[in-house]
Amino acid sequence: MPERLQPALDSRDGSAFLAAAEELHYADLAFFYANLEDDEDRNFITQTLSPVTFSDILADLPDSLREEAILRYQPAQQRELLNALSDDDRVDILQDVSEEVRASLLDLLSSDQEELTRTLLKYEEDTAGGRMTTSIARITVDLSVKQALEKLKVLQDSAETLSRIFIVDERERPIGFIRLRDLAFASWGTPVRDIMFDVKETILATADQEEAANMVRKYDLLALPVVDESHRLLGAITYDDAMEILEEESTEDFEKQAGIAGEQSEESYLRTRIVVHLKRRVGWLLVLGFLAIASGYVMIQFEPVLNSVFLLALFLPMVVAAGGNTGGQASTMVIRAMSLGELEAKDSWLVAWKELRLGMLQGLILGGALALTCLLLLPVFLPNSVKGVALPQFTMAVSCALTIQVSASTLIGAMLPIGARTIKLDPAVIAAPAITTIVDVTGMLIYFTTARLFLGL
Repeated sequence: MPERLQPALDSRDGSAFLAAAEELHYADLAFFYANLEDDEDRNFITQTLSPVTFSDILADLPDSLREEAILRYQPAQQRELLNALSDDDRVDILQDVSEEVRASLLDLLSSDQEELTRTLLKYEEDTAGGRMTTSIARITVDLSVKQALEKLKVLQDSAETLSRIFIVDERERPIGFIRLRDLAFASWGTPVRDIMFDVKETILATADQEEAANMVRKYDLLALPVVDESHRLLGAITYDDAMEILEEESTEDFEKQAGIAGEQSEESYLRTRIVVHLKRRVGWLLVLGFLAIASGYVMIQFEPVLNSVFLLALFLPMVVAAGGNTGGQASTMVIRAMSLGELEAKDSWLVAWKELRLGMLQGLILGGALALTCLLLLPVFLPNSVKGVALPQFTMAVSCALTIQVSASTLIGAMLPIGARTIKLDPAVIAAPAITTIVDVTGMLIYFTTARLFLGL
């Protein structure tokens, strides 16, 4: 990508840079701009590209770079840049800049645009209202096909897309939608009402953005109507908006499950400062580090058992790790199902019964494999390792402990996310750290208790 851009940038050749930029998608230009280290290089780009051209790049920049990019332009150019942005992109950008800069930029807008933008800014950034576009095509239900086409000629420049044209009643409530091709092939005198499709799905502007994105994906929509409390059409969540939301939410969930705290960064991994990485990671590491002391305490309590049959130490890591792995699998599947709206609190017993059976089957398979390993390999490779107890007795102890641990860990991993949501906590934040700690402690308790019972220690 930068093969032609970089030489033109280095030589400060504006014509060559413009020629190279015209061949690239704005997303590639945004990536190129975001990865520049030299402030003068960024100045050259903003001076070379027109505000209208740069508006597409600005919408794709990381949040932390948007304000400084806007301020590289003069007020008149800033007005041109803001006017070129769609309503949802303009609001998204204004949400990311400081209050002082936001106020000065709002003053540059026309009275109508300012009123609309201020209205949209009232919605939280992570709501459907905060992410919707108001640049949609809408026509009233009383029009004919000919009248609708004439109306769309007026709307074509202001509408973000004409792939879905919403039909509203006299109260501005969405009652249907129509495709441009339906209008193109219908007789001019046909009422729009006769060829429209009913609107079956809408979402409140105050609803969570993830709910909106999941609806777009679930119902395979190109645009989801966003309405107010009176069911009046405000705007729409488009398909590309939904995909962007789902990417953000997926990244956030992965980071939370990894114990990474704080705001999600839109900076690339390499450009994010070390101190930012440190702040987001070290918190959970400290918590988990101190909680791990509980595992050590359990081992101390069962020291006599370990001293009696020291070979137990060989299989302890496997039993504990197997519990962590199966618990993590169950937790991940349940969190995913919850994020897709497939599970609710009322389904907890169904989840528990399903995962308990699955855990027992997994435990029996792993326990059986461990039993065969002990019976076949221990006499060959460690013939004198089992002292004071019979090999079949030892094999039964460790394989049963593994079976119980896997069964219990699977159940714990499945129920923790549901329990977290029930008490209004984020399942993705709680599940991974809690599973790590609980499974380690319960794994040792199960392992040594089972060994003591089977071996008579």
